[in-house]
Amino acid sequence: MKKEKILFWSATTLIALFEGLMPILTFNTDMAKDGIRHLGYPDYFGTALVVFKVLGALALIIPMVPKRIKEWAYAGFAFDFIFAMISHVAVDGITGETFMPLIAMAILAVSYVYYHKLSESA
Repeated sequence: MKKEKILFWSATTLIALFEGLMPILTFNTDMAKDGIRHLGYPDYFGTALVVFKVLGALALIIPMVPKRIKEWAYAGFAFDFIFAMISHVAVDGITGETFMPLIAMAILAVSYVYYHKLSESA
C-alpha cells in the first residue's frame, strides 16, 4: 500500500507541477505566446488552456474532489497530451518536442492506474 501511495503521489505531483504550476508562471511570457502562435492557435487559446490545466491539476491533487471530476481531469490531460503531440507533428514533423507529450502521458497513466488501485483498496 505504501508503494502505491508513493507512486501515485510522485506521478500526480509531477503532473500538477508541470501542468498546473508551470503554466501559471510562464503563460504570459513571449516564449509561451510564440509557441502557441507557432502551432497555429490564437492567443486566447493559450489562456483558456492554462485555466483548464490549473483546474485539472487542482482536481487531481485535492483529495476531497469527487471521483467523477477527477476522471474528467485525467481525460482532459490525456486529450491535451495527445493533441499536443499531433500539433507538433503537423507543424514541425517528428522532432524531440514530439515525444515530450508522450512522456507526460506515461506519467499521467501511472497516476491514473495508482489512483484506481488506491480507490479500490480504500
